[in-house]
Amino acid sequence: MTEVHSEEHSSLIKTPKQLVVVMLLSFIVPVAAILLLVKLITGDMHIDPNSSAMTEDAIAQRLKPVGEVRMVGDAQSAATIEAAGTAAPEAAASGAGTGEQVFNTVCQACHAAGVAGAPKTGDTAAWQPRIAQGIEVLYASAINGKNLMPAKGGATGSPDADIKAAVDLMVAKSK
Repeated sequence: MTEVHSEEHSSLIKTPKQLVVVMLLSFIVPVAAILLLVKLITGDMHIDPNSSAMTEDAIAQRLKPVGEVRMVGDAQSAATIEAAGTAAPEAAASGAGTGEQVFNTVCQACHAAGVAGAPKTGDTAAWQPRIAQGIEVLYASAINGKNLMPAKGGATGSPDADIKAAVDLMVAKSK
C-alpha cells in the first residue's frame, strides 16, 4: 500500500492575541509612514495667514506677469512708454513703424522660407516676374493680399506706407 505523507503547515500566528496585534499593525504602520512622508515633503511649513507675505498686494506682486506684449501702433502702448519716461523711438511714439520692422515682424515669417508659395527674399529668379509687373502692383498685392497672403501680411494695423516700405526692402534685396 502507498503511504500518504501529510505535512502540516504551521503559521507564525499561534494565538488570537497575535492575530489582533498583526491586524492593528497592518493598519497603523502604513498610516504612520504616510504621515511621516507628508511631514518630510512639506518641511513642516507653517504659514501664518496674517503675515505680510500673505496680503493681497504681496500675492498679486508674486503672481504678476514678467512682461507684456505691445503692438506697434497701439496708442495706449505709446502713451504708456512715454509716461514711463522710457526713451521710445519716434516711430513707436507716433504709432508708425519702419519697413524693416514690418519685414522682420510680419513678412519674414513666410518670405524667408518660401512658405505657401511666397517668393523668398533674395531669390532673384522668383522676384523678377513680379518686379516686371511694376512696383504699384506689388504694393497692391501686399496691401490687399494675394493668394494665401492676407491683407498687409496680417498686420492690419500697420499703415500702408510701412507696408510699401517693407515691399521696397524685399524688392531691393531681391534684385
